[in-house]
Amino acid sequence: MKQPLPPLAATVSAVPAQRMPGRLGARKHAAASGRRRQGGGRLYVVDGIRLVAALMVAAHHYAGTWRVDQPGNAIWDRPVSDIMPTVFRFASYGWIGVEIFFVISGFVICMSCWGRTPRQFFVSRVIRLYPAYWFAVAFTTAVLMAVPGVWERLRLREVLLNLTMLQSGSAVPNVDGVYWTLWSELRFYLLFLVVVAMGLTYRRVVVFCCVWGAGAMLAPVSDLHLLELVANPDGAWYFIAGLALYLMHRFGQDLLLWGILAMSWLMGQLELGNRIEEVERVSGWRGSVLIFTAFLLFMVAVALGYTDRIRWKWLVTAGALTYPLYLTHYVAGTTLINRLRDTMDARLLVVVVVAGFLILSWLIHRCVERPVSRLLKNGLDTSFARLRNAGNPPR
Repeated sequence: MKQPLPPLAATVSAVPAQRMPGRLGARKHAAASGRRRQGGGRLYVVDGIRLVAALMVAAHHYAGTWRVDQPGNAIWDRPVSDIMPTVFRFASYGWIGVEIFFVISGFVICMSCWGRTPRQFFVSRVIRLYPAYWFAVAFTTAVLMAVPGVWERLRLREVLLNLTMLQSGSAVPNVDGVYWTLWSELRFYLLFLVVVAMGLTYRRVVVFCCVWGAGAMLAPVSDLHLLELVANPDGAWYFIAGLALYLMHRFGQDLLLWGILAMSWLMGQLELGNRIEEVERVSGWRGSVLIFTAFLLFMVAVALGYTDRIRWKWLVTAGALTYPLYLTHYVAGTTLINRLRDTMDARLLVVVVVAGFLILSWLIHRCVERPVSRLLKNGLDTSFARLRNAGNPPR
């Protein structure tokens, strides 16, 4: 197990001498502090936040985007702000759920990879990402074939390439528009794999945050497409915030980590504004920054252990629904809304569609993710074992 950071001198000296005799007492105090900071077990509240973020994104796509607020749009046929103005007002900010996902991803990836080898990191990402994703690609394509006229269906060769999750690197469209975030995630994983290969430590993760942040700041003005591709300036600072928050959780807070988090907030608020102007066009910068700031402060509370007492078992299930819900809800859900929009109240329809996709997500988790992940893990473990032993002479 990795050792915690040494306690600050002031912290050590504050412990009464009779309770901490000499160097032995100091070592015991440091070990106890490390155990408290590292906290064992699952952070249930993070699972809950993930589902909230997914529901924010779903509500945004169904009732809060610029697209659905246009006259004659393919989903509602008239501006959604005319149909349900209050829902639209709140749903227009739901896109921030994506930025929340990125922060949580930085936190969770750092936590789950601590002490793991690159092989274990690779296997864990494959079995986590691909089973539900493969199902989502097939499911969405089937929906588009069965219910044409709302979204354009890709050619077969483009659909097949989507199964790799690398279509953005080949300039091929996504089967579902929400898959664009997976391209950001994959680039983060590839970068972080370098640190995993070196062995995760407090110092190395901090250096990684600083180097990646510098690259993300330089990329937009460098005119180097490769640097912009690798540094991912649109998403880098959200992942970096998550990494800094996990270091706070594992080792305790310090000024350096607060500085990284503050820089992430400053860069993030600019990116929020850019996204509003270039893509979203339905929400305000102040409201977006307020939501993002509140989320970061809540994550600070999580990192510092203030939510450790929340251990509701149902939150684990909530977290398991998040990824399948995100992958399947958009194209298929808006297609259903197009067909059912005249059958019931619009607000009720949104609730019914979301509930239906939550049920589908549970089925995907139980019937697809679990069994396929086990098969993939066994197969990959066997393959890596064979690869490791390939150069050994037979006995």
